[in-house]
Amino acid sequence: MRKTYVADIRERDQVDAVFLVKDKIMAMAKNGKPYLTLRLMDKSGEVEAKVWDNVDTFAATFERDDFISIRSKATVYLGKMQLIISELRRIPDEEVELADFLPETDRSIQEMEAELAELLTTLTDDNIRRLLSAFFDDPLLMASYRLAPAAKGMHHVYLGGLLEHSLAVARLVDRIVPLYSGINRDLLIAGALLHDVGKVREMAYQRSFDYTDEGKLLGHITIGVEMIQEKLVTLHGFPPELAMLLKHMLLSHHGQYEFGSPKRPKTLEATILNYLDDLDSKINGIRTHIRKEPDNPSRWTAYHRLYDRYFFKENGLDGEEPLPVEVVPDEPVPPPREQVREEKERKSFHNNPFEQLKEKNLDLF
Repeated sequence: MRKTYVADIRERDQVDAVFLVKDKIMAMAKNGKPYLTLRLMDKSGEVEAKVWDNVDTFAATFERDDFISIRSKATVYLGKMQLIISELRRIPDEEVELADFLPETDRSIQEMEAELAELLTTLTDDNIRRLLSAFFDDPLLMASYRLAPAAKGMHHVYLGGLLEHSLAVARLVDRIVPLYSGINRDLLIAGALLHDVGKVREMAYQRSFDYTDEGKLLGHITIGVEMIQEKLVTLHGFPPELAMLLKHMLLSHHGQYEFGSPKRPKTLEATILNYLDDLDSKINGIRTHIRKEPDNPSRWTAYHRLYDRYFFKENGLDGEEPLPVEVVPDEPVPPPREQVREEKERKSFHNNPFEQLKEKNLDLF
């Protein structure tokens, strides 16, 4: 039987299909009855689902990361698709095709690997070329680097996301370097390709996207620096200062201490990497958020919790089908507190590494 994918679901559809349980939350309604909120996924996307009846019985039969077969009715609630489940049962792993349930990059992984190989031939610094070859000529590492997602929830949350994101940052490097003199292009390319390399060990992605124990305890920045050091000890004569500059780029690429960076950027290349990484991450994250709501007729997206705002969907490009101007009842109009937050330019979105220096006496190191 043909699988029904999340992306194919339309309002009022009767959905009888198998999904992977990404999240499972038991809660209590105002009338005192328990209900379940589920986040179901397959490779085409995610959908929220509710269980209102027989909650205790159903909840005891499955857990997060299990596959379940459901019978449900699709409805649009507050601009988002939602499934109301009437029946469900757990499905053994051997009865499903895993490839149906994990989202993948739209790009060909083989083409991206060819792009990576071509990029490495453009390097002029022999030491950086040796280091990158030590990484990307390693078949075990490449088996993970080519498939790992770039994150669990923020951006490039799909198989191949790490490779896609790293190459995108490298392409941005080649747009920036010609505009300014005195930039070490090879060092920046190395930073673009290696800044998230620790995610091959931080992320678990064989079933659903989550963090490994090593990822939770150390994080991809620490893991990445360790991986670089492991390669450096095999490279005789690698300049210590060049190694230090590259490690600093990894340690500072999140820009601020509160964003997980052990250090703030203190070189030109590290500062550029911080902004280019942030730029590509946010473009992908916003686009993904907009695409999650194909059935929402509003000109505005739903509220994005991590970015703390709504996004306007239209951008004035010729040929776009204009959406209705009138306000629909469920359109998420930003409340006054949202506008106040925007005026304060919250660092959670702007990620400005120099903002904290204003009117403050800070330890600059």
